Amino acid sequence: MGVVAGAPCGYHRGMLNWITHGTPTDRPPLVIAHGLYGSGRNWGVIAKRLSDERQVIAVDMRNHGSSPRETVHDYPALAGDLAEVIGEFGGTADVIGHSMGGKSAMTLALTHPTIVNKLIVADIAPVAYTHTQIQFIEAMRAVDMNRVERRSDAEAQLAELGVEKALQSFFTQSLDIPNKGWKLNLDTLADQMPNIMGFPDVSTSWPGPTLFLSGAASDYVLPEHRDRIKALFPQARFAKIPGAGHWLHAEKPREFEAAARLFLNA
Repeated sequence: MGVVAGAPCGYHRGMLNWITHGTPTDRPPLVIAHGLYGSGRNWGVIAKRLSDERQVIAVDMRNHGSSPRETVHDYPALAGDLAEVIGEFGGTADVIGHSMGGKSAMTLALTHPTIVNKLIVADIAPVAYTHTQIQFIEAMRAVDMNRVERRSDAEAQLAELGVEKALQSFFTQSLDIPNKGWKLNLDTLADQMPNIMGFPDVSTSWPGPTLFLSGAASDYVLPEHRDRIKALFPQARFAKIPGAGHWLHAEKPREFEAAARLFLNA
């Protein structure tokens, strides 16, 4: 199965699904890697706006969206997926990664150092976290798809299960209403949660330009993480978006776009 000419989505057998925005320019393309339970579609507004200066490729990570379902979901594998996509777009790219996508992007830079030009890591650090996101898998599994005819039906059920409003909307973007399911491989994501919450034990560093962009109201990137960040990414710079939490790109899209554009064009 190949790319359909003129279509915004691309898929090669065994490769990630992607959505392209804009056309190639003299600047490196920008690859965006979403976080856990997300998809390339979640980044549509920011990707479209940034595509005025460069081509932007928003991928569906494995086990998400329209990308392949795999039993392994660890960061070396996710980084390898991103490397394949970058190979399809000239072999070098700027990369933005949020949360799980941020860990994937960091692993990509550390393991494939020559193919990353600039790196933006959105609200995540290269450390293992002690919390889990399994409760959201349990909530999605608990949704009775026989009672779902539209997104609002699933949102109402998630509300009854204690999922906050913003996350109801976010999760239901991955609904597959015609097939009465989710565009998420919930079984593998549950099984691989320790890998998702962790980070590979690496001893190399990546010397390229790196921006750690965080939500000021988030606690994912803490002062005690900075030594580890600087050891792996010695050129790391840090910035925060006021009033934003972990989903900073969804909560403050214009501010996120402005910060990303400033860094990428510097």
